Amino acid sequence: MRFTPRIPGRAARQTPTAGAKGPGGGRLAQLAVALRTPARAGEPLFAGAPRRWQRMLPFAVAGVFVVTLVPVTIAVLVNDYRLGGGWAGALGVAQTVPLLLAVTRPVRAWAMVLAADVVGAVLLTGAGGVAGTAWPWTPMAVVGYQLLMACLGLRESVRTLVGVWLATGAAGVVLGFFAPDGVTNTAALQFVLGGAVLALTGALRGLGDARQRIAEQESISGAERARRTLLEERARIARELHDVVAHHMSVITVQADSAPYRLPGMAEPVREEFSAIAASARESLGEMRRLLTVLRGDGADGGEAAGGGERAPQPGVARIQQLVEATVRAGQPVELSLAAGVAEAARTVPAVDLSAYRIVQEALANVVRHAPGARTRVSVTRSDGDGEVLVLVVNGPAEETAAVLEGAGTGHGLVGMRERVRLTGGTLDAGPLPEGGFRVAARLPLDSPTEDPS
Repeated sequence: MRFTPRIPGRAARQTPTAGAKGPGGGRLAQLAVALRTPARAGEPLFAGAPRRWQRMLPFAVAGVFVVTLVPVTIAVLVNDYRLGGGWAGALGVAQTVPLLLAVTRPVRAWAMVLAADVVGAVLLTGAGGVAGTAWPWTPMAVVGYQLLMACLGLRESVRTLVGVWLATGAAGVVLGFFAPDGVTNTAALQFVLGGAVLALTGALRGLGDARQRIAEQESISGAERARRTLLEERARIARELHDVVAHHMSVITVQADSAPYRLPGMAEPVREEFSAIAASARESLGEMRRLLTVLRGDGADGGEAAGGGERAPQPGVARIQQLVEATVRAGQPVELSLAAGVAEAARTVPAVDLSAYRIVQEALANVVRHAPGARTRVSVTRSDGDGEVLVLVVNGPAEETAAVLEGAGTGHGLVGMRERVRLTGGTLDAGPLPEGGFRVAARLPLDSPTEDPS
């Protein structure tokens, strides 16, 4: 299944699919899909159809053929071929009743019908009225045989279909050497019609196999893209979190190194303890830098790292005002509601401070790309009772006169938001609005320990 995030403004621009034009069109489309879907061994034809009447359709068709062909076959054998009533009844049942088995076991049904047809051809050589009639395959046998060919073509492999077709031709050729005088030989007719039906239904089955393989590959590719996107976002968050953690570790190192000078008269064991703390902090900083080097080795971000784009201090809630102003200058109508004191509160938890900024940034970027011209409201407040930073970005539907820059997302926006919220132990609610547009709401707790992003 392909991974595609839900995008601002898209809900208002959806159009009905072709299969939803009407009840009749939908049923025909479902039936066409069921016809192209290959059946597994031992499974009835159309077993994967969504409706019960569609799954029962092959049995109904086979039943109609049997109910129609049994009396017609007996009557024709008795009246036209002048075959005895007992033999005619036996042949009528043997040549038609196995058609019911063709829905689930077409090869077995074909072997039974072919054997019955061959026996019938042999018996008809001694019938009184065979002259001037169709032989070795009677008209009823030809009709029933084509139903068998259709069932075989929709289920069996190409090798099996070729074998069935050649066996049919070989049986007609061998019987042709014993043809009674004055008969109309139908061996060639059976051979050509059977081949045409096998080719047509086999092509339908091949189309179904190809569509199924494509769907499987798309599902695998979609899962791989989603996994790759998730890993890229986690690596990006880990790079940004490095700056936050490195700052605290640097402060610890400086405090531990300067403690003997700031606190004179310190005992030697205490001095050694501070030296050990400073050494451990420096070693931890070195390990983090080596990890960051590995993360920045990704080709997608190598240019940014090499160019020094990540050396600037990480942004926070205090810079959301600048972000909104830049978006407004780009022509997007955005209103900002930034509660007093929320920037200072978020700064106490650097991961929350950075996550709030990035969530607003990703949401506004999605609005610009997918819903240009839509009125957007950004709200960043603090819940004093719960100790949470509340981030809300709501946009309306895209303006009809504005050109949508992108019709499909890369999958990074919402994935990045979810990972950042999960990092802080918060919650995220994102989805389209009933009247059109999109809503992103995040709760970032200020007192919850952050989760390891790796």
